[in-house]
Order: sequence, then structure tokens, then C-alpha cells
Amino acid sequence: MRTEIRRFATRRSVALFEKFPLLLFVGLLVWLSIQSPWFLSWQNISLMLVQSVPLAILSFGLVCVIAAGGDDVVSGGIDLSLPAIAVFGVALLSLGMNEWLTPWPLLLLLMAALSLLCGGINALLVLVAGLPPLLATLSTSVAFTGLTDLLTGQRRISVSDPLMVAFRDGSVLGVPYALVYLLLVFVGFQLLLHHTRFGQHLQATGGSKDMAQMSGLNVRRLILSSWLIAAVAAGLAVFPLLAQGSGSSSGTATPLLMETVLATFLGTAFSRRRVVTVWGALLGAVLVNALSNGLGLLGVNIFWVGAIKGALILVVLSASALQQKGANQS
Repeated sequence: MRTEIRRFATRRSVALFEKFPLLLFVGLLVWLSIQSPWFLSWQNISLMLVQSVPLAILSFGLVCVIAAGGDDVVSGGIDLSLPAIAVFGVALLSLGMNEWLTPWPLLLLLMAALSLLCGGINALLVLVAGLPPLLATLSTSVAFTGLTDLLTGQRRISVSDPLMVAFRDGSVLGVPYALVYLLLVFVGFQLLLHHTRFGQHLQATGGSKDMAQMSGLNVRRLILSSWLIAAVAAGLAVFPLLAQGSGSSSGTATPLLMETVLATFLGTAFSRRRVVTVWGALLGAVLVNALSNGLGLLGVNIFWVGAIKGALILVVLSASALQQKGANQS
């Protein structure tokens, strides 16, 4: 009898620990709603959802890389360069519309080529050079950010293109265009990763590369595909990111990187198997943006906001690492 009670208490403790990051977030959001009545107003909720669009799409890309490479926060799949790729694309679009006067079709082709090239570089460093994904993408993130600063001269480039303004301010049947765009992208990634044989193969590769190879799967090709798909997600995040900032601004990649990692791993709390999912990443992005929004409403200093998010990243990643360690030992 005592043994059964101990086992039950252990299971309860483990479940509580796995949910701790989510419970912490919910507690913070409840506190914010009490401190600021405006926080739960419909206007502010709508604003939070719209502001979550680029973050959610970047998180979808990160989910694909983690699904193929494994969710170990040190040696598994990770792509820290996705926000830098998106910001690079924003700079390219801003210059193309504002200074180079490049037609939209050509700009979109350039942006797609840029995204795939960046994803290909990441895949080359990991699959050919043999660098750990964490080190490889941290390096490319710094490189892409440097190229962006070189391209823009670290200056803000404001854009007032009619299509961008319509995307930012327009709606269909009362639903903002940005949310319609997010829904379409979400459905695409949800179907690709969770409802196709290709997605099953990606997740099998992330679960165990050796077992996937023994099953006849082309592991290297699947991992290469995950990097390219993630780069496509970064490209898809360019337009909402451009519309949200009304142009290109220097220094936006680093805070976006923190939020992308936080939202993606926070999303594991919504999965029964405690793995990253597209649906979880979407909910994680909304929660992370809600936290930023609430702290902003309270007038919290931007440096404190960054410190709070950094601490939350440590909590979420620590929970993920300890959970992975427990799974390996069992």
C-alpha cells in the first residue's frame, strides 16, 4: 500500500514539474490581468493575437528542425538563426520597396532564394562540416545579423507600401489579414508535420536516428529537408514582421530569438508526449506575446522585460533538459 502511494506521489510530482513552466506563465498572466484591467479587453486581445503572428511562424520552423534533430536542448535539433534570416528578409524587402524600386514578384523571388540559401548554409555546416546545430546556427545568426547591418547601415528604413499597409490594417469579416495569414500557415505546417508520412518520418528521425536508418529512411535527406522547411518558415514570417514594424529596424533579431525559443519549448507543455508540436508552438507564441504585452501595459522597463524572459527561458529549457535526462535513464 505504501509503495503504491509513493508511486502515485512520484507520478504527481513529475506531472507537476513538467507543467511548471506553463503554470508559471499562467500565474504571471493572471497577475497581469489583475494589475491592468485593460489587459483582458477585446481590443488588447486582438492586438496580442496580431502581434503573435511572426513569432508563431518562426516557432513553426523551429519545431520542424527539433522534430528531425531531436528535442535535446544541447545535442538535438535547434536553429538559432531563424529570426536573423527573417530580419535579413525584412531588410531586403524594405530596401527593395523603398530605395531600389524593385517589382513585388522579383522581391518575393529574392526573398525566397535568400531564405533557402540561409537554410542550405545551416544544413551544410551541420551535415557536411559536422558542427553541432547549436554552434552552427549561433554562428550563422551572428553572420546574418552582420550582413543585415551591412546592407542597411544599421539605420531604420520606413516602408509605406499600400500592400503592406493593407496587410497591417485590413480585415476580412472583422478578422485581421494577419490572423488569416497565420491560420493558413498554421494549417500548412500542421498538416505537413503531423498528418503526412513525411512528417512521421521527420519525427521518427528525431526520436532515434539509428532506428530510422535501420527502417530504411534517408536520415540525411530528412534532416536537410527540415532545415530548408525552417528557412521557408523564416521567409513566411518576413511579411508580417515587415508590416508590424512598418519597415526594417536594426537590433530586432536578438529579442525575437529569445521569444522563439521560449515559445517553442513552452509549447511542449500542451503535448501529451511532452514533445514540440506546431499547435503547441502557436499557443506558446500567444502566451509569450501576452506576457510582453502585459508587462508593457504596466510600464515595466524594457531591460527588465528582457531579464524576465531570459529567466523564463532558463526555467523552460531546464525543465526540458531534466525531462530528457529522466527519459534516458528510464
